[in-house]
Amino acid sequence: MSKKKIHFEISERKMILRLFDIFFALAAVYLIGNGFELDYLQTSVSNIYLVVVLACYINVFGMIFEMYNLQVASNEFQILKSTLLTVSTTVLVYLLTPVFSPELPSNRFQILAFYVVIFTALILWRLFYVRFLASNRFLQNAVLICENDQLEELVLGLENIDPHYKIIGYLSGDAVEKDSQLRNHFLQQIERNDLASFVKKNGVSEIVIASKNTQGITSELYQQLLQLLESGKVIREYTQVYESKTQRIPVQHMARDFYHFFPFSRSNQNKLYLSAVRAIEIGFSFVGIAIGTLLSPLILLGNVAGNRGTLFYTQERIGKDGVVFNILKFRTMVKNAESNGAVFTTMNDSRITAFGKFLRKSRIDEIPQFVNILKGDMAVIGPRPERPHFVKEIRGLMPFYETRHVIKPGLTGWAQVNYAYGETIDDSLIKLQYDLYYIKHRSFYLDLNIALKTITTVLFYRGQ
Repeated sequence: MSKKKIHFEISERKMILRLFDIFFALAAVYLIGNGFELDYLQTSVSNIYLVVVLACYINVFGMIFEMYNLQVASNEFQILKSTLLTVSTTVLVYLLTPVFSPELPSNRFQILAFYVVIFTALILWRLFYVRFLASNRFLQNAVLICENDQLEELVLGLENIDPHYKIIGYLSGDAVEKDSQLRNHFLQQIERNDLASFVKKNGVSEIVIASKNTQGITSELYQQLLQLLESGKVIREYTQVYESKTQRIPVQHMARDFYHFFPFSRSNQNKLYLSAVRAIEIGFSFVGIAIGTLLSPLILLGNVAGNRGTLFYTQERIGKDGVVFNILKFRTMVKNAESNGAVFTTMNDSRITAFGKFLRKSRIDEIPQFVNILKGDMAVIGPRPERPHFVKEIRGLMPFYETRHVIKPGLTGWAQVNYAYGETIDDSLIKLQYDLYYIKHRSFYLDLNIALKTITTVLFYRGQ
């Protein structure tokens, strides 16, 4: 009989990283500060206010420099780079905000000690995480119930998302059981009357149901599922698992029934939330326009030399409730870039000039959109506004595509910070999944997460 395995969900792993980053950093500062009587270190953890400030700095800059990106957190080289950037920025900001942190020490050695202690504590803990907690010791075994023709797509979809999640067997949801070609490769097909024993024997913790054929869920199978549920096993629908792991809505596995997506986030109709967001957007707009005004002379020179066209250009986009508006941007392409008709922008698009590429990568080209935000055409955060030509093309191929228009389009958004270029219809489908997830889960917390990820995009030069 297999022993019960310990496993962690994606959200649990991120929470473990956050909590232990704070714990080890603060514990190291406290122990070294008291052990060597270093006043600055002692003062930094002397009261709850200073502890909270330091903890917040570590978490916020950790998010910006991808300390809580699980792909980064599982790679020794990347975590070294990420930790170095996080600690350097945290210590610098902590030292330079005396209103929130202790007064600077007269002995410069203590500043160096403060930096070294936090960096050493974090890097040792993160190396332990890579070597131990991110290893195969903590795989989560699961069983899938689905039709045979869905099997390969569904299995690869889940395992590519989370390498610690392993489908070890499947049960056919077809009304008439058929052998799958995958049976002799990497999955064991489970007989209907053996599901409970297979789960117990192999340490399975979750049963995922993706079957759309209700005839395949017989009364005997239903009783086994009830017994497994009563024994503490988790039973979830495939779309729930996919959404929780990818933070996207799997529209390709859903029918056109609108109720699958409701209730959308109450924030979409919450007057207090919307009023607070609008006030913040107006403030950001004035700041953004001021920055754009200061940068305009330099951008104008670059545009004259590199783009050889007008500095600004406008383009029709679809906004909230399907209303068309003109978006304002700095020019990044050659003149008459679409003389042969509208096409998707590609990764190495020859129409984008060298200077235009710099503007896009740094996202400086989007600064004029703060005018659209001030006018109310756009929000700071929301789905990327698309052109009418492409909306008309895509909406006929994708259910729910126009659901993006129930809120204002955004300067940045969940799709923009999680997915790079949208060169094809398939890319548009993935971006739609992210957009619908945002509409469904919209909140101050998710908005803050997007804002921090946007900073990461700009700092690492990942604009589109």
